[in-house]
Amino acid sequence: MTDAQKNAFLWVDHEGNPVSCVEKVQILRGNDAELRQALQDAFDDGVLMGVAPQAMLQTFQAMLSDLKSPFQGGAREKES
Repeated sequence: MTDAQKNAFLWVDHEGNPVSCVEKVQILRGNDAELRQALQDAFDDGVLMGVAPQAMLQTFQAMLSDLKSPFQGGAREKES
């Protein structure tokens, strides 16, 4: 993904509307950049240590699949 594509990416809220708050978008972009770099570093380390690239990608995909929303089954959901 190029820098232009990353900057054009839109985060959407629970209703599908783009997040337009400049400060929120800056934080999201910063998080995106940090996470991409950490993932690339971990990927490179694994491949350099002999792990198959596809195995590294499958591990990352499994991690993403395990992510849970802080709103699922939490106190906030019970309040509504």
